[in-house]
Amino acid sequence: MSRSLNKALLIGNAGADPEIRTTASGSRVASFSLATTRRWTTRAGQDQEKTEWHRVVAWDRLADIVERFVKKGERIFVEGRIEYRSWEDQSGQTRYATEIIAQELILLSGAESGRGSRAAAPQGQETRAAEEPRGHAAEPAESPPGAPALGAEDELPF
Repeated sequence: MSRSLNKALLIGNAGADPEIRTTASGSRVASFSLATTRRWTTRAGQDQEKTEWHRVVAWDRLADIVERFVKKGERIFVEGRIEYRSWEDQSGQTRYATEIIAQELILLSGAESGRGSRAAAPQGQETRAAEEPRGHAAEPAESPPGAPALGAEDELPF
């Protein structure tokens, strides 16, 4: 069996406060827009800028964290997978959506923003949340056999 990879890594700003819902089965889901901006200078020396908007969806425990900490304008790192959906609306028109299903989220602007809702982010540290697979506890990653163990004070070779 061959492997494949579906991973999105985004750093941007929340475009609005998140929308929080509860499904009929009781799962919590949070969704919010995330803006990423690319800037460059043309050969003619003109500054250019393009902003892309991404729809981010977070489930269960991660949705609770999004509800508590994500606010419009916050700088956020999101790691997740890309999903495409289609459905038929009330008028029979087929609609399409592209979403980033968040698996990890790091609040980058929380520590320096000084906002009261950031009490969970100690000064100078990031607030980090990861969605664990359902039914599995997080376990530390093991090094491959024969690899040297790296402590917190060791430097990586790159």
